[in-house]
Amino acid sequence: MTLSPQAASFPRPVNAIATIADFIAEPVRAASFPDHTIRFRNDRAASTVGLDGLDDAAWIERFGRFVPFDGSLPQPLALRYHGHQFRNYNPDIGDGRGFLYAQVREREEAGGRLLDLGTKGSGQTPYSRFGDGRLTLKGGMREILASEMLEALGVPTSRTFSIIETGEALERNDEPSPTRAAVLVRLSHGHIRIGSFQRLMVLEEPDHLRRLVDYSLRDLYGQEPGDDPAVQLFGQVVARCADLAASYMVAGFVHGVLNTDNIAITGESFDYGPWRFAPRWDEGFTAAYFDHQGLYAFGRQAEAIHWNLAQLAVALSGIATEETLVAAFHSYPDRFRARLDHRFLWRLGLATDDGVLARALTGAAVNALAQGGSPIDRFFFDWRGGRAVSGDLYAGAGWDGLRELVDRCTPVPGALDHPYWSGDPCSMLIEEVEALWSAIDTQDDWAPVAAKVAAIRAMGAAHGPGPRAMQY
Repeated sequence: MTLSPQAASFPRPVNAIATIADFIAEPVRAASFPDHTIRFRNDRAASTVGLDGLDDAAWIERFGRFVPFDGSLPQPLALRYHGHQFRNYNPDIGDGRGFLYAQVREREEAGGRLLDLGTKGSGQTPYSRFGDGRLTLKGGMREILASEMLEALGVPTSRTFSIIETGEALERNDEPSPTRAAVLVRLSHGHIRIGSFQRLMVLEEPDHLRRLVDYSLRDLYGQEPGDDPAVQLFGQVVARCADLAASYMVAGFVHGVLNTDNIAITGESFDYGPWRFAPRWDEGFTAAYFDHQGLYAFGRQAEAIHWNLAQLAVALSGIATEETLVAAFHSYPDRFRARLDHRFLWRLGLATDDGVLARALTGAAVNALAQGGSPIDRFFFDWRGGRAVSGDLYAGAGWDGLRELVDRCTPVPGALDHPYWSGDPCSMLIEEVEALWSAIDTQDDWAPVAAKVAAIRAMGAAHGPGPRAMQY
């Protein structure tokens, strides 16, 4: 069955990437799947781009068979890029099991920004190497949970837009096989990553680098290129990535694979493979079983992102004013610390205009959490709005000192108004992830996942809108 495009349901399709597609991507075709069963459709996200009106048949046609939308990409594009993977440079990568399917602008009331609809598990591309181009259903479920939880905690993140089970059986070496397959669509504010710039530097294509910089400024940041556009872009990326690193820490999140090909130029988190939420403030906690050196451990994520920004600076150095580029790079630590303070206060529902007090509060909280062993989510829940609770979990000099600092801050109006704050904190630890998958794997029961998503969204509503994006 082939459907005609539903123009009324897709009001603002665009093809902005056409201006750089000739050197940044390769046209590809989606795999043909034996079955299409919708397992998750994010109508909340779809409403921001006018796609929530699609019925299930049209949803499958778009996000299971990838029929093009009029006015957007005529054919999917697999992006080309290089990347440092665990600090080792790899030129043989690119979109190996996904592609850019379509671009659209948000409704004006949602911000009007350019959005990419990208895929995971949509089939092989020229960059698949030895992979089958597929995604496990469990991997898709994990993306739902990670992206929903991060969005609720104010982290700038891609959103899981659609999961469709495809009726295939996949063989995997690191989990029980055969296992069920799915194709995922994510909604993000850009598909360009640091590795996209690295590739053009290595191939010695400065004119293409300049065009990619201009595209990133105009279409991803909404800015006209100035006198030194590469520095202009780099400064924005530094600011956004400093905020991303801070948001990971306050959420208690460990991405697991912060390679340069996994850092979006917009500073938006994406691609959730071996992620974890840390049970407690343990800076050595890792997410990926293969991260033997702890390179991307919880407490090293800010350092890892800063290192990746250095690689972007190197890639841009041939087309930028080097002194200004270096100054922007060195602004990262202060920006990270400022955003860590800001986001700590946001999650606690507190406010202060005293930067010294904010810094002292963050430091005292981190020390108390690291030494006292309180679960991260429990702490932010219990201390929300200046409650500064007592009890055995928060006994000791470190907690007493923090309590004094909290008392000097002002609770945000309505900080505790939502019913969520009278219950128990919402968490997403690995044991629960496995239990949710077990219900699907053994009983095909998706009700627990739906209930968890509802609980996460209630937590997000209780916190309110996340901190605004940081500008350079």
